[in-house]
Amino acid sequence: MVNRLEAFIADQGRYKAVKVENLSRMSGGVSHEIWQFDAVLDTGSDRTARKLVLRLDPSDTKIGLHLGRREEFLVMRAAHREGVPIPEVFWLCEDLAILGARFFIMERVEGETIARRLLRDQAYAHAREVIIVQLAEALARIHRIDAAKHGLDFLPEPGDSAARTEILRYYEIYHQFSAEDPHPVIELVLRWLLAHLPAHETRGLIHADYRIGNVVFGPEGVRAILDFEGAHLGDPMEDVGWFLIRPWRYGADDKAAGGLAPRETFLDAYAKASGLPMDPTTGHFWEVFANFRWAMITIRDARIYRAWRLPNIELASIGRRTAETELELLNLIG
Repeated sequence: MVNRLEAFIADQGRYKAVKVENLSRMSGGVSHEIWQFDAVLDTGSDRTARKLVLRLDPSDTKIGLHLGRREEFLVMRAAHREGVPIPEVFWLCEDLAILGARFFIMERVEGETIARRLLRDQAYAHAREVIIVQLAEALARIHRIDAAKHGLDFLPEPGDSAARTEILRYYEIYHQFSAEDPHPVIELVLRWLLAHLPAHETRGLIHADYRIGNVVFGPEGVRAILDFEGAHLGDPMEDVGWFLIRPWRYGADDKAAGGLAPRETFLDAYAKASGLPMDPTTGHFWEVFANFRWAMITIRDARIYRAWRLPNIELASIGRRTAETELELLNLIG
């Protein structure tokens, strides 16, 4: 793998020589593999050392509603060009002969990604004070990305109702993976959502997994936003609702915004950064939808873990959380 990776980078960057060192698999990634490595790039006149990350499609069946490596690469390139704090992407490869799968290589941003450390460690006391505003500003910048300007025409338009489009595509996951496990709460919430569609929507580029767990941070706050594989076009309030759900609070349930601040603090910061009004009724709808979506994910992962017998602890741990999410949904819809 190392030799083929060196040859690929040398060809892409027209380097005289490339040396890959310290290649290792990183944790995480149900739908892809993530590898980190150091590369020494020799142009013939000078040598540069870079810390890099390889995002690689898995060899097994792909799950979920994710972009391919090419599409994610293009979305990340657009976001970087628009000033979103994300790793810079460098090279894309769709030739399966290189590493046996599609992949791209991007900058490795050093920092912490474990959310509980941000919430508890003294080293991040200042970060806790500023990061909610930083995250709101970064999210607003993502939502302002002009898909047409950056050639992101592979992202389908959501039609007249982005909310209905998202409800139905996640409900399709439920039909696909819950045949043996009926969930009356899900059916009830589906009816509630379809009966409470927002009267007005805006449009933007949606990150789709915007939460503390997808942020590289340091003592100063945000360093990079990660994981754009679920990006699509829709209503920006979808990302706002997802940021507020209980699983991303890590036990700090009195602080709905990622366990860091009250719900209103994040909403006010996002409204200021985006210029969009925050309607409480619309916000509540998207928070209910976010929990509905999370329930679909837990059902899917439980089914995949049992049916495919994948030895993946992340699938198992997510799959066991369906009941608590159903309770949260019942509380939200009253």
